[in-house]
Amino acid sequence: MIVMVGLGNPGNQYAYNRHNIGFMALDDIAERHRFSPFKQKFNALLAEGRIGDTKIIALKPQTFMNRSGQAVGEAIRFYKVPPGDVIVFYDDLDLAPGKVRVKRGGGAGGHNGLRSIDQHIGPEYWRVRIGIGHPGDKDRVTGYVLSNFAGRDEDWLDPLLEAMADAAPHLVDGAPDKFMTQVAQKTRAE
Repeated sequence: MIVMVGLGNPGNQYAYNRHNIGFMALDDIAERHRFSPFKQKFNALLAEGRIGDTKIIALKPQTFMNRSGQAVGEAIRFYKVPPGDVIVFYDDLDLAPGKVRVKRGGGAGGHNGLRSIDQHIGPEYWRVRIGIGHPGDKDRVTGYVLSNFAGRDEDWLDPLLEAMADAAPHLVDGAPDKFMTQVAQKTRAE
């Protein structure tokens, strides 16, 4: 069993924020692979499905970003899933828009959602960093991540979300390099 976590903030007013790209990615994966509808559980929205032969729990914490780890910790304790079988999708300011990188473990890099998860389950989970770009000035970061994607972003955002949903089986199979390669090929990103 694998727990896939999308990070974002709850509520319709945040739905299209850059900070919610983790929710968006998980929504596309759940839809593409025909997961159950999302239901409230563990202070999160939870859907179940399969990718290949592997059972997947899709989790969108409904606390605000800086408390995401509470829901993740509850879910993995309930399902008895080790942190190494958790995959977290989240926004990354340090990557260009549309770039994706995957690694296991590491630091929070200033991301409050990751910091919260680290506090609840430790750092040894998989991280799917989804580039949203940087506003250029650290004083503008909060407003930038909490603002909606611009219309011009749809040119890269929609194909990226589709490519990640298509390539998700590689993550489940423990082949992050194949995931990144397939996403890059489908989006022509490098």
